Amino acid sequence: MNDFIKRLEKLKTEILNLKLQLKMPQKEQKILELEDQMQGGDFWADSENAKRISKEYNSLKKFYDFWSNLENQVIEVLELVKNNTDRSGETIQYLESQITGLEKQYDQNRFVALLSKKYDDHDAIFSIHSGAGGVDAQDWAEILLRMFLRYCEKKGFTTETIELSRGDQGGIKTAVVEVHGPYAYGLLKSEAGVHRLVRLSPFNPAHTRETSFALLELLPLLEEKEGLEINPKDLKIEANTASGHGGQSVNTTYSAIRITHIPTGIKVSIQNERSQHQNREVAMKILMSRLKTLEEQKLQEVKQEIRGEFKSAEWGNQIRSYVIHPYKMVKDHRTGHESSDPDSVLNGELDEFIEKFLEQEVSKK
Repeated sequence: MNDFIKRLEKLKTEILNLKLQLKMPQKEQKILELEDQMQGGDFWADSENAKRISKEYNSLKKFYDFWSNLENQVIEVLELVKNNTDRSGETIQYLESQITGLEKQYDQNRFVALLSKKYDDHDAIFSIHSGAGGVDAQDWAEILLRMFLRYCEKKGFTTETIELSRGDQGGIKTAVVEVHGPYAYGLLKSEAGVHRLVRLSPFNPAHTRETSFALLELLPLLEEKEGLEINPKDLKIEANTASGHGGQSVNTTYSAIRITHIPTGIKVSIQNERSQHQNREVAMKILMSRLKTLEEQKLQEVKQEIRGEFKSAEWGNQIRSYVIHPYKMVKDHRTGHESSDPDSVLNGELDEFIEKFLEQEVSKK
């Protein structure tokens, strides 16, 4: 029993230290503030804002409850062990399984403690762009989109696809997704860069082996107080209304917005089935994050720590390779971490890759 007590005392201390690093009292205060907003009589007057606040609340509450419940479970099992007089094999086996389960939960979630850089605790916006490889690359971009959405789902994050441009023959050309959840940006920053796929192509009769590329660009979702003052004269805003693609949606119209920041040349385009005003708000949000990124990196750095390494989606620039044929392997070229189960990785099992990346980042300090 002494070994069990030592393990539980150690786990309890680690959880308490981690909760301090995660600033849990501040998160609890934020939860209370959001609850007050949600109980307001006019909360649902602005449905879009209400949905956003509700998503933020649910995600933050789930994160807070996980660590509080884990600590409470450790304390309960610790008391059980200390007060236990039954030393039968069945009891020992039960306690071992309980303690091992608690240790596993902690190990699977502890690496949020590695997220201490600016913006790590923010929500995020990511964009996926198909690269070299034609329809194979567009299909690969869609597979990646599914992978990241599954990962976010497993983490309890909420996502909203705010733009989706499909390829003519399948797959996607571009997708833009908002992610809301504790440390969403910090956890996803390891994924910024070029992802390479090697497989037998399903899109040509010979089924030859093809290499495809897709790029993920990541930005922190800034709060209004963190943004920059932008001179309206520095913006060129273009808007037009386009029709749908035919079929049942032949009469569908949607507003396309393109905003150009003239001094830097940064362009943001959003085209979706929402109002012109809503698309403009989304475009401005993305533009603000990009400008803030450039400002903090002094406009000149090639490798941008906040935005991720924005490189062209082509050979030689990949951060990770996914090989389906002639063998099965996923390899991260920055950390050297490998997996022989690409199906699992493509289903959103990214924790090991993300943890290795964060540990490497910490070791560079």
